[in-house]
Amino acid sequence: MEDLLPRPRVAERAPGAFGLSSGAAISGPAGLVDAVRLALPVLDLRPGSHAAIQVAEDPSLGPEAYGITITAAEVRITAADRAGAHYAGQTLRQLLPAEAFRAAALPGVAWALPCGRIADAPAFPWRGAHLDVARHFFPKREVLRLIDLLAAHKLNRLHLHLSDDQGWRVESRAYPRLHEVGSHRDRTVTGFHGEEPAFDGIPHGGHYTLHDLAEIAAYARARAVTVVPEIDVPGHSSAILAAYPELGPLPEKRYRVLDRWGISPAILSPLPATVDFLATVFDEIIGALGPTPYFHIGGDECVLDDWAASERVRAYQAELGLDSPSELHAWFLHRLADLLAERGVRAVVWDEAFVSGRLRPDTVVMAWRGMEVARRAAAAGHETIAAPVFPMYLDYAEASSAEEPAGLGDATTVADVAAFAPAPAEWTAEERARVIGTQFLLWSEWIPDGRTLDYRAWPRGCAAAEVAWTGHPADQGFTGRLGAHLKRLDALGVEYRPLTGPRPWQRGGTGWRRHRPGRVRVTEVMRHLAESAAAPGSARPNL
Repeated sequence: MEDLLPRPRVAERAPGAFGLSSGAAISGPAGLVDAVRLALPVLDLRPGSHAAIQVAEDPSLGPEAYGITITAAEVRITAADRAGAHYAGQTLRQLLPAEAFRAAALPGVAWALPCGRIADAPAFPWRGAHLDVARHFFPKREVLRLIDLLAAHKLNRLHLHLSDDQGWRVESRAYPRLHEVGSHRDRTVTGFHGEEPAFDGIPHGGHYTLHDLAEIAAYARARAVTVVPEIDVPGHSSAILAAYPELGPLPEKRYRVLDRWGISPAILSPLPATVDFLATVFDEIIGALGPTPYFHIGGDECVLDDWAASERVRAYQAELGLDSPSELHAWFLHRLADLLAERGVRAVVWDEAFVSGRLRPDTVVMAWRGMEVARRAAAAGHETIAAPVFPMYLDYAEASSAEEPAGLGDATTVADVAAFAPAPAEWTAEERARVIGTQFLLWSEWIPDGRTLDYRAWPRGCAAAEVAWTGHPADQGFTGRLGAHLKRLDALGVEYRPLTGPRPWQRGGTGWRRHRPGRVRVTEVMRHLAESAAAPGSARPNL
């Protein structure tokens, strides 16, 4: 029980072990039994009487909580809900040999569980991972596989970044040009920001059908993961405007899906026609996902110059009684949050939207520019997700070494993530209570495929899972537990970065994929972001 990750609240070892055979019986409420079975596929557990594993519902435990008692005669699980039952199953999986994480049982492996007692519950309701599928598209199989890995680490939110300047990634039946035009680009930049541009000359694209999205959401729900879609507006809109330029503030302008990284001045108009367009798109996505508690609407890095240059937008701003484009930006996001609220969904925004003001009180703020702006959002009464660039942006390189593959910057280590405090002790009790969780983020400028995704996400994602579940920095025993846990990732086939450095084939080589140590330091980035978040008009990015 000493190698469990994330660490449970209570884990007490007792003498002896319980032998478990493949195809063993499991009994209890059908939904809870199914959740346990999904967590232990290699065992092929069968519902039945006189079961080796008995599952019971206990609502008094609280959301996502569970208990496990293992004796030499049986295994008893209590769970508050389906999620708790699934996490109990994941814990049992970790108590078994690492071979339990394989897709099929190996001959000669004995399934033995150590006797003892576990009582566990998460510190935060939001324990997530963000995947940017706009910069680089990841096929459905990669998304489903990531969901499996999140579930194995008791992470319960998959934040899907479905739109950006570089691509629109979901079917729209009402506005088909979104996926017909906005989902692909002719080429992709291969150089670093500030250098002479170089491109690969290879078309890139893809999108999920609404049926794909429904499948992803159902697959996630079964594994206690909620999909949080993001349509990032009103900025980051080159792909939308390439398909429907009339939705821009200057209709005469023409746009293309961007083939480079960075921030574009492309921005949607805030006029009623745009609101109607987005309402329709929201309805399509929500309809596909099914019950959806959250919808992320972005609000970050908006260049408002085209609003100021548009006679129609200026007239609309005056009609609303607003004094500036910045106030109009805040009004627009509030209007979108109202639309979502009418559909029973809460809006989530990046922290620029909070700084702009005028948010609905129930809007969730995702703080990426540092913990100071997170604290300000919490102090203002908003539920807040701690997702600062350092240490939770895992597109940053894991070491300041030229052996690493190219990353956005350097360096964010496993130890950095493990030391993160999502709700710092020096905050007030009220501020800490409004932090509903944290997540790690995978922006995909430098993550072109599933193998690179594995490398970036793990094992730093293991440290993030520990912090998100326990609510505080990892303890001194984390490194040892992580070492044992990596054997489970090996069994799962995860191509993670070894703690000692990249394998020869994981290195950046000698070309443009080679990392450039010291070029962009995360400490300097965080200092700049903290300054910008504190400044008036900080919603405007530096181009």
